[in-house]
Amino acid sequence: MTRAFWNERYRQTGFVYGEEPNEYLRRILPGLTPGTILFPAEGEGRNAVFAAKLGWKVKAFDQSEVGQKKAALLAGRNGVEVDYAVADMKDVMYPLKSFDALAMIYAHFPEAGRRSWHRKLASFVKKGGKLVLEGFNKKQAENQQNNSKAGGPRDATMLYNLEELRSDFEGFEFEEADEQDIEQEEGLFHVGKASVIRIFATKK
Repeated sequence: MTRAFWNERYRQTGFVYGEEPNEYLRRILPGLTPGTILFPAEGEGRNAVFAAKLGWKVKAFDQSEVGQKKAALLAGRNGVEVDYAVADMKDVMYPLKSFDALAMIYAHFPEAGRRSWHRKLASFVKKGGKLVLEGFNKKQAENQQNNSKAGGPRDATMLYNLEELRSDFEGFEFEEADEQDIEQEEGLFHVGKASVIRIFATKK
């Protein structure tokens, strides 16, 4: 999905995925010691702001300028700071082994670049650093057919497979790695039954 697509979506009134953090992130992050954390494809900032409120030093990026502006608005409302860059995944660069955690919440990339970009993101994480990931799995395509508000890329090749993710992040020890069916209620476009993958892992 293009920068133009996301800018148009985020121009809608309000926060299209809500202002509350993802439920999986809400469960995992408070149990970790705050440090530096990176949020790829962060959209309107709801998850980054949540981390900042917990005391994390947050960096985030997305290709949408409108998303960045709304994230800044949300951060201001909550009295926190988020270092948010407008950038495409192919152009992103941070110091190697500089983050204590990587949070990938519905950060889906085109199949052609997926593995190399996942490994690029993994290279920014310190040894002992954490990966928190929630994304739509291949079964989400069926949910999309039955529900126009079911989330996820309409390009089925961008939906995730658990074994592919294990391979992409082979430098991590997986403490949790599950495919689950959940009920979503995140704003306007993550509503109803969702088939997701949830991963919590530690960099070796």
